[in-house]
Amino acid sequence: MRMIWEALGLSLIVTLLTGPIAIPLLRRLKFGQQIRDDGPARHLQKAGTPTMGGLMFLLGTSVAGIWFARDSAEGLFVLGAALGFGLIGFLDDYIKIVLKRSLGLRAREKLLGQFVLSAVLVVLAVFHFGRGTDLVIPFSNTTIDLGWWFFFVFVLLEVVGIVNAVNLTDGLDGLAAGTSVFAAAAFVFIAVLMGKTGVAVVMAAVVGGCLGFLYYNRYPAKVFMGDTGSLALGGVLAAAAVITRSELYLLIIGAIFVAEALSVIIQVVSFKLTGKRVFKMSPLHHHFELSNWSEVKVVLTFWFFTAVFASLGLAGIYSSIGTGL
Repeated sequence: MRMIWEALGLSLIVTLLTGPIAIPLLRRLKFGQQIRDDGPARHLQKAGTPTMGGLMFLLGTSVAGIWFARDSAEGLFVLGAALGFGLIGFLDDYIKIVLKRSLGLRAREKLLGQFVLSAVLVVLAVFHFGRGTDLVIPFSNTTIDLGWWFFFVFVLLEVVGIVNAVNLTDGLDGLAAGTSVFAAAAFVFIAVLMGKTGVAVVMAAVVGGCLGFLYYNRYPAKVFMGDTGSLALGGVLAAAAVITRSELYLLIIGAIFVAEALSVIIQVVSFKLTGKRVFKMSPLHHHFELSNWSEVKVVLTFWFFTAVFASLGLAGIYSSIGTGL
């Protein structure tokens, strides 16, 4: 539809035009990235690169989303999820960078905010938008109704998990933004198939915003998105999955995000139980870096596999279309 392309284009243009203003401003405000000294040595040269750049594509996404999806409650719901989780990320970045508290929000504070926002998201989806409590089983013509409480717990954990998985993926120039382009594009098609034009428009705006941001965030990055951007991207993908009843497909489409999160969990559990590490470093992208892959090779490989899994997820949606999605 024409409106979907227009939303993508407007978001792209707004994000691109924001760069020459936002990046120098972030630099003048000394909103520079702090680099951990226990990470890959090559990352130390990135210290001081402006961060919180997620505000750039959130602006582009918001302008396009509000303009083209202003009459769609579901579209505004998805956009609101992006802004809500982006706010949590902004507070985290602000505390780390401006208040000089290196860890930002305490883990329990960040998780509390994420769980509260996720709970609101699930309640609204079920009781206001009539989403129901059934899950569509990928690559089948069957659904399973979990009932309210099991559904609530499952989706709550999935939303928080995906939000943090995207956050973990944001460790290399262009990695989170590029993988999110493919994941968000998949949900544009899913929303169109489900007849949810407003959601498709907002997800197209996310694609445009991420593409615009990639112009500045590709290697070597002139700006990083920070938690402001990565939490927002995780939130918008999760919200789109919930409102289109494709929660299980999100785990396929976002397989790279899932792998990044699992690598951290496996690494921690293995070290605590055996004293040995499975990966050279986690999240997974750092393992490949320390295996002498260039940063660009890692990013392009992860982009490729995200495109593959996004296509796989879309194929599953087509095969499940008879379920009445």
